[in-house]
Amino acid sequence: MYTEKFAADPHRAYREMRTRHGSLVPVELAPGVPATLVIGYHAAVQILHDPAHFPADPRTWQANVPADCPVLPVMEWRPNALRSAGADHARYRQANTASINAVDLHALHATVERIAVPLINDFCASGKSDLVSQYAFPLAFETINAMLGCPQEIGQQVAAATAAVFDGVDAERGNQMLSAALLRLVELKRAEPGDDIATRLIQHPANLDDAELIHQLVVLYGAGIEPLQNLIINSLVLILTDDRFGGDVLGGSLSTRDALDEVLFTDPPMANFCVTYPRQPILIGDVWLPAHQPVVISMAGCNNDPAIGSADHTGNRSHLAWGAGPHACPARSPAYLIVQDAIDQLLDALPELRPAVDAHKLTWRQGPFHRALAALPVVFPALPTWQP
Repeated sequence: MYTEKFAADPHRAYREMRTRHGSLVPVELAPGVPATLVIGYHAAVQILHDPAHFPADPRTWQANVPADCPVLPVMEWRPNALRSAGADHARYRQANTASINAVDLHALHATVERIAVPLINDFCASGKSDLVSQYAFPLAFETINAMLGCPQEIGQQVAAATAAVFDGVDAERGNQMLSAALLRLVELKRAEPGDDIATRLIQHPANLDDAELIHQLVVLYGAGIEPLQNLIINSLVLILTDDRFGGDVLGGSLSTRDALDEVLFTDPPMANFCVTYPRQPILIGDVWLPAHQPVVISMAGCNNDPAIGSADHTGNRSHLAWGAGPHACPARSPAYLIVQDAIDQLLDALPELRPAVDAHKLTWRQGPFHRALAALPVVFPALPTWQP
């Protein structure tokens, strides 16, 4: 799953896995790191709703994992909701959910527009752009910074560190950089509180200490920048290359939201995630899963399971792209709003936008977890400036 071949055509890999192994597939997340990949929808739902047998705490597993393992920074234990179980998970989850639910979605809409317009104006006069580096990444990054109340200088350190962690390139150093930058943010918000998620986490009755706060912020950044960027780009690829959406979305019969739902089924931004670690050997179907070995839910594989297959995803939100059960994403409403507004701003400004290369020439980034393009070059009639 870490190879260039898998990144180039994961759907072919899922089909071959299903033919050979069924719903539960033995894989390697990195060299010498075995795991079970769940590509059956019903098996995934069973696992995601059974935290007693499938806890998310990886500490027993990671005790035998080398420190330089490229996927360890993404999977290792942290005192946060994503990597905890039982009472600890409940405490962290309550703090995160309360802090996210207090986000003013009307104000967030204005924030996305405020960020999107100057980004578009930075490249609209040139008639070309790489939408990953010039639009989706900086928009996701700046929007998450705004929601967390993070100043630009600290946010830039966080962004560089997050990219290193997700790509597995010098991931250990990226993890260290991330913790240092987020400690600075915690110290700043303690001294200068504001109407933002970081402040609300600090002030929550769970009374999180500095280390716990850092690790809640790790998840919020990790689950914010990378998946938002990928969802924006993957949706734009669909809109710009698929006649069902290119014509219908721009023509008005299908909405941007319909395109997002299609992508969340077919190419979700986090394609393989929701990792759990069985406490003891456990039988799922006719397969025994080993104790303490990672069980990874393939949201992309499960969503495209022929057992639940449907060619028409319009209005259908039964996909697993947000996860399910007690670890389901608590930020889906803000995420939908950010991505939809980002795409609408871009297409309103540049309605004749088109890819600069054929879809089969686009390069997908390697890695077992994300579904992410390295770049999305586009061309369009040059526009002196854009003002909505």
